[in-house]
Amino acid sequence: MYDPHDDRNRIVITGIGLAAPNGNNLAEYRANLLAGVSGVVPYETRYMPPVLAGVCNFDVLRYQKRKDVRRGTRAGSLAVYCANEAVFDSGLDWENVSRDRVGVYIGITEHGNVETENEIANIKEFDYDTNFWSHHHNPRTVANNPAGEVTLNMKITGPALTIGAACAAGNAGFIQGVQMLRLGEVDLAIAGGVSESIHTFGIFASFKSQGALASHEDPSKACRPFDTKRNGIVVAEGGGLVTLERLSDAKARGATIYGEIAGYAINSDATDFVLPSRERQAECMQLALKRAELTADQIDIVSSHATATEQGDIEESAALHSVFGNSTKTVINNTKSFIGHAMGAAGALELLGNLPAFEDNVAHATINLDEQDPRCELSQIVANEPRQLKDVNYIFNNSFGMLGINSAVIVKKYT
Repeated sequence: MYDPHDDRNRIVITGIGLAAPNGNNLAEYRANLLAGVSGVVPYETRYMPPVLAGVCNFDVLRYQKRKDVRRGTRAGSLAVYCANEAVFDSGLDWENVSRDRVGVYIGITEHGNVETENEIANIKEFDYDTNFWSHHHNPRTVANNPAGEVTLNMKITGPALTIGAACAAGNAGFIQGVQMLRLGEVDLAIAGGVSESIHTFGIFASFKSQGALASHEDPSKACRPFDTKRNGIVVAEGGGLVTLERLSDAKARGATIYGEIAGYAINSDATDFVLPSRERQAECMQLALKRAELTADQIDIVSSHATATEQGDIEESAALHSVFGNSTKTVINNTKSFIGHAMGAAGALELLGNLPAFEDNVAHATINLDEQDPRCELSQIVANEPRQLKDVNYIFNNSFGMLGINSAVIVKKYT
């Protein structure tokens, strides 16, 4: 019989690798979140005036050769960097790990648009002669590419999946890793999400056509969740991957443990292509709490999904209020205000940036919140300055996406 309290079924985070617009490792990223440092900058893309974006500056050649970077994808490079960083951080004796017992589960919003746009732009210069179309196009654009590039780079022979879950993909990667460990399919999971979205002009053009692309004379102030003057999304790239292990295995090797996955949930709105549903979001949150055997007033920090779009912020605020409105202990913050919306990596980066709160008991702020929209009536929002808390034992991470996918992951402090 399945026992969620058995150490073999308890899943913990033992290593973290990330690339964010304002940091290339957890220490740097966390320091910048606490200091209010934004990673949003002016950015050039095809067919449009200059836009704003969250741009990463990690060392792409730390774990790849130049020919691998040329042959592969930006999403693949992000995944390779983050996966290697997570394994290194975990302290695993990687040379002696059975690679057939390692699973790779990487969430992503979309994949293949960047490479297709690049190839079309290239052959346009040659009167659309397909002789100039790259023979690398197919392996670059298959949906399993980012996870596949990790397996090639790290010689992993276990199951590898790239999980399409819109902007809930980072959480979906974590959840898949937890489930596969509990099923006994793998002994180690590399899980999370990545995004190369800024490298396709189509995503900027689409948000622009919807009136949902952020603009501001000061790039660092462009992403303004919950604020009355918010005017849309700042598109960002990034990656956040972790090593997940059974608690029994982590304890046996004396691993450092960042936290334990206490609960999770995924559901669907089934209402609209784009517009969110506060009812379904609230149901997702409640299901995660139920699975974790927790009540709302036990949660210390809620990491909100809020994208700085009008309807998105309003619907999530209503959902949050219905679940956590009576909890005087819970505070709410937002990471997109610092880095923009990292799409497939968003949920992963937002959770990882909050994990150090288990040690320092500080909730990082939501920056750029000068005048809170009264329709986003949440008294618990940490605005503009970090907040010292008495203690932090539970972090709740929301991540939602188009086509009505909702996700929530709860991480518990390991003691």
